[in-house]
Amino acid sequence: MTGTKSPLLDLPGAVPAEGPDEGVAAHYGDLFREQRELAAGRGFVDLSHRGVVTVSGADRLSWLHLLLTQHVSALPPQQAADALILSPHGHVEHALYLVDDGETTWAHVEPGTAPALIAYLESMKFFYRVEIADATADFAVVHLPAGSAASADGAAAVRELPWGRELFVPRSELEKLTAGYGPAAGVWAYEALRIEGHRPRLGFETDHRTIPHEVDWLATAVHLQKGCYRGQETVARVHNLGRPPRRLVFLHLDGTEEKLPPHGAQVRLASDGEDGRALGFVTSSARHWELGPVAMALVKRNVPVDAVLLADGVPGTQDVIVPQ
Repeated sequence: MTGTKSPLLDLPGAVPAEGPDEGVAAHYGDLFREQRELAAGRGFVDLSHRGVVTVSGADRLSWLHLLLTQHVSALPPQQAADALILSPHGHVEHALYLVDDGETTWAHVEPGTAPALIAYLESMKFFYRVEIADATADFAVVHLPAGSAASADGAAAVRELPWGRELFVPRSELEKLTAGYGPAAGVWAYEALRIEGHRPRLGFETDHRTIPHEVDWLATAVHLQKGCYRGQETVARVHNLGRPPRRLVFLHLDGTEEKLPPHGAQVRLASDGEDGRALGFVTSSARHWELGPVAMALVKRNVPVDAVLLADGVPGTQDVIVPQ
């Protein structure tokens, strides 16, 4: 968290989010309309509660390359990259969403995680010519959906992605710039589309044991041919010799149930009933404008892919994200 609430919470209809997304709007009065607008390439999402970290200096990319799971030593300017920092045992500790502008590497991270990330980066500087800064107080992240005609003028850096653009905008200009981006959508709408896209989020799809393979981060945030980094031995061993102990699944939940299973809710086989053995937990859930109630869950690898699951008592069928 930035320690302050977003000024966009003063927009008409804004309802504050809670928990990790505190500080921005959950929605602006009409969740499904907000999702439809984003899906159509209109509007924006205020993500100004996310942390912003910058790394500058002549050695920034070669130095980051030594620390991250991603190949960034020759990262071209303006090209987005996702990367992780792992523990010595290969467990995910940080997720960074990067872009380099030719002079500075910009990253946004989960709310509240920037101080710990910066402390680790500072401990690894040694003799490298790098400068690390917590830019959260000065810059805010804004999401524009794919197809948006809004101008990115005024942004300090932009990450171009298949599902839209992520802008690093001066926090002092947040209200002024977003006034030209179209209707505001809350993080509930953004999360519903994230879950639909099977995109994992640190602290939601992960716990202290998570390795990248379990949540499909090998596809987006890990480069399997790069040199050494902390935790690489685990990544290589599981990739080459075994399979991860758990796998991320997408759940189409029973729409007749009124409740959404919360993060952490236990998942069981429907055939075993609510007294059955827990096989995993719900990581994220949402009400989607087209699909109805949906969720992602992290379950044991050997759970049959065609099995109906119970997520906090709500039945759901699986779509495979990570193969068995």
